[in-house]
Formats: sequence, C-alpha cells, structure tokens
Amino acid sequence: MRFTTRLFLVQLAVVATVLLVCTGAFAVIAVAQVRSAAEKNALNIARSVAATPDVRAAVARWSDDPGTPAAADLVDGPLQATAAAIAGRTDALFVVITDDHGIRLAHPNADRLGETVSTPFDRVLAGAEVVDWEVGTLGRSARAKVPILPPSGGEPVGEVSVGFEEGSVLDDLPAVLLAIGIAALIALGVGIAAGSVLRRRWEKTTLGLQPEELTALVQQQSAVLDGIGDGVLALDENGIVRVASEAAERLLRLDGAVGQPLTALPLPRDLVAAITAGLPLHRVVVGSRVLTVDVHPVRRGGRELGDVVIVRDDTDVAELGEQLSSVQTVTGALRVQRHEFSNRLHVAAGLIDAERVDDARAFLDDLLERGSVATPIAHIERVDDPFLQALLAAKAGEAAAQGVTIEVGEDTLVLGELHRVEDAAAVVGNLVDNAVAAARRGAEPRRVEVGFFGDGDALVVTVADSGPGVPAGRDVFAPSAGPSDDRVRGRGIGLPLSRELARRLGGDVWLIDPGGPAAAASPPSPADPPTGSAPTGAVFAARLPGVLRPPGAAGTPSARPDEETDS
Repeated sequence: MRFTTRLFLVQLAVVATVLLVCTGAFAVIAVAQVRSAAEKNALNIARSVAATPDVRAAVARWSDDPGTPAAADLVDGPLQATAAAIAGRTDALFVVITDDHGIRLAHPNADRLGETVSTPFDRVLAGAEVVDWEVGTLGRSARAKVPILPPSGGEPVGEVSVGFEEGSVLDDLPAVLLAIGIAALIALGVGIAAGSVLRRRWEKTTLGLQPEELTALVQQQSAVLDGIGDGVLALDENGIVRVASEAAERLLRLDGAVGQPLTALPLPRDLVAAITAGLPLHRVVVGSRVLTVDVHPVRRGGRELGDVVIVRDDTDVAELGEQLSSVQTVTGALRVQRHEFSNRLHVAAGLIDAERVDDARAFLDDLLERGSVATPIAHIERVDDPFLQALLAAKAGEAAAQGVTIEVGEDTLVLGELHRVEDAAAVVGNLVDNAVAAARRGAEPRRVEVGFFGDGDALVVTVADSGPGVPAGRDVFAPSAGPSDDRVRGRGIGLPLSRELARRLGGDVWLIDPGGPAAAASPPSPADPPTGSAPTGAVFAARLPGVLRPPGAAGTPSARPDEETDS
C-alpha cells in the first residue's frame, strides 16, 4: 500500500475517532441537559403549588385531622382539582399532594387517594427540597418534592411531588442527537475532502515518491555531493537555489546560497546569464579560480523541475596549460637556437677544412661578440639564465610579428639558476603576452621592457609596455565581465591566473604604475624594483619565491666554468 494511501486512512481513522468521541460527549451532555431541564421544571412547578395559599390551608386542615382521610372525601375536593388542572397545563406525569403522614390528598389515580405514598418523604417533611429520578406507582420519572408550610408558618404539614415521565423528558433528545449526527457527518466529509486534497498535494510535491524512496534519494544525494570534487547547484523552476554542495559554495565563493534567487547571488553577470539561458560556460574566472560550468535541465513526468548546475574547477588544468605552453615555446626556441648554432659550427668547420683559418677566426670572433644565435632582443646578454633567454627569444619572435620589440632592462641582474622553470615560465610568459597586447594599442615605437632581479631564492620580474596604460578605476586582476573582454589574451584569464600562480608560491603579481592618464595619480613606489628607462605605459611586477637556486647552493656553481675568481 502506498504511503499516501496509508496516510489518508490514518487521517480518516483519526477524524472518525475524534468525531465519535465528540458525538458521544455531546450526546451525554445533551441528555444531561434535558434531564436537568426536566428536574428544574418539576421543582419550579412544585414550589409554585406549595406556595399557593389555598393548597397550604387545605393541607393544614387535613393534617390537623387525626384520622385518615377517606378517598370519597378527596376525589372531588379542591386539592384533587387543583393538582389535575396543574398537571394538565404543564404536561406533568403527576402532581401529588400529601399530608404530614404521607397520605395522598391529590393523585392522578383516584384509587390511590388516602394511601401512603410509595417513595420516601421524611427529608421533605423535615423541610428539605428533594429533586431526583425515582420509580413510583406511575413508573420512572423525574420528580421534585417541596414541603408545604401552614399559612401561619411553622413545621411542614405536607409535601407536593411533581414528576415528568422519562419518555416525555427525552422526547426532544432524538432531534438533538440527529443534529449532532448530521454535524458529525459533515465534519467527516470535510475531513475526507481535506485528506484527499492533502494526499494529492503530497504526491505532487514529492513527485509520487514514497518516504523510503525519499530516504534513499537523500542518502544518494549526500553520497554524490560529498563524494565528488565538482560543485553542484540545484535550481527550481523559479530560479531559486534549493541545493548547494560545499564544493559549489567554495568554488563560487557563496555563503548561504540555499533559498536565494540565482540573480541575487554575488556571481559574474556572464555566469548568471549562461545559467539562466541553460548554456555551458567554459573558463570563467570567479575569484582566483578558473571554472567550467555545465547546466542540465531536470524533467520528470513531462514537468520542468528546474536545472542542475555542475561547477568544475579548471584552475589546475589552466595553470598546467599555461606552463606547458610556456615550456613548449621555450623548447621550440631552444630547438631553433640549437639548429642555428649547429649550422654556424658547420660553417666554421668548413672554413677550417678549407684552410681559411683567418676567415674561420673572424667568423668565431663575430660569434663571440654577437652571441651564439642572433636574437631580436636588445641587451639579451644581461640575462645569464639560458631558460629565460630562450623564453624571451621565443616571445620576441612572436612580438616582432606584431610590430613590437622586446628589450631587457639595464638594471637586470640575476645571481642564481632557475630551477622551477614551469612556474616561472607561466607567470613571465603571461606578463610578457599581456604587455605585447597592450603595446600593440600604443603609438610608435611599440616596445616592451623586461627586467629580472634576484632576491635570494626569489625571482623578481618587471614588465613595462608602451601602451595606453590602464584606465582609472579598472581592476585588471578582476574576473572577466564577459566574453567581449579581451584585455588579456582575449579571455581575461591571464593576469588573474598569473597572480594565483605567484601567490601559490608565496609571492604576488601587482601593478606598479598604471601608466597613461593614471600615471600621475599613481607614481611608482620607492620600494618597487627599478625598471630603467621603461616605456610610458603600464608597469607590472611579479615576485616568485623558490624558483631560483642561489649561487653556492647545492647543484649550482658559484662561478662560471670559464671564469677565475680572486680570493
């Protein structure tokens, strides 16, 4: 049996039980009220008769007579006539009048006149009023007994007993019980209707699922939400958040999202628009995380129930992609340099084989002066690390194709060997790409100046461009406001990702000088690394702890092999 059916039957049983109890209680109360009304009516009639002067005088006379009254003397007497008239007017079963010895002076049955009453009368002759249900010669009745006092006062000289037949007392009870029964049936019908409505509402709300199915669903939901690293948001058909896993709140930087509309949450506009439209969104930046969002509509029984939003953290993938891209760029540049250097060695070897020693020496001297491989970067010799040289050479080749030249700052000085090349390449590559993109929008000459500085095991990098600078009030490290924002490699991810990479190393990426109109309002800090004669655009800096192996450290020579040191 389905739970809703069981619940409906339980509700019906509860309603029926309550109605039965209430009906019984009302019936008991009704009977008690009818009986009480009969008793009060009998008492009032008895008091009225006992207070009548003629009755008091007649009873006093018969009580003074020491003998027993004869029935013949009573049957046509005033007391019998008075009692009969009162009984006829009030529909009483009987009106009985007795003397002080309980002898009937008036009775509905004339044959009973002159006899002693069949019920006790001692308490009444003692002056008390008695109201009770008793069985007499006329059957069970509700009767009231009131003492009759003599006209001059004193001890009671008789009693008046007025009774109403039990059947006549309860004549109105069937109508009362019928009204109670009708009310009970109406209440039962209302209960059945309300139970049916609640049953249908329950099944509609729970989609027909039974409690055990809901329990299993909650267990499965908890297992799924807590067992995966992806975040999950469940929205109802009105766009209200009904479920938000801890991972979703952490990735989207939310707090207490359940119960709030999606549009009221502090999320990027393009993310809210994509979720509302039911479209996936790739590589959206929320805080310091790069996220991918998928939206899946939920339907059951042809009814739209809302959407489930899956939030995946692609920050690590994006970082690895940036690192891999930088390493591939450097690897390609090194491969080209190795190939060109090999070609030049073949030229030198050919000159020697041809016994053109003077030409070979001149050729080698030229190599020593210009470097092993020609590079479009000015002052590249200021960078000793081969990896950084290769990275700058690769970036310079790409920048030259866009009409931008790259040069090394005159204050560049790095004492140590780069050993965490992937992290350094990702940050430096992003900063250089961002500067090249900015320089393209500036006036001639379009230049980018890069400076490297060693600070123990930390590499400090400054990148300046000749672009228009950063507009006032713009946060270049904030997440992209939409797909049209192309300030960093077309998607607005590079700078926030670079800062995240640097902060994971314990460092940071920051803007030294916004350049352009903001340059006068934001002069470089004296504590910032020098940049030489940099272009007039924006100046960025990065500090990357732990990427350098200082001179003298294990695995790093303290001096170049071809140099001699004085002690």
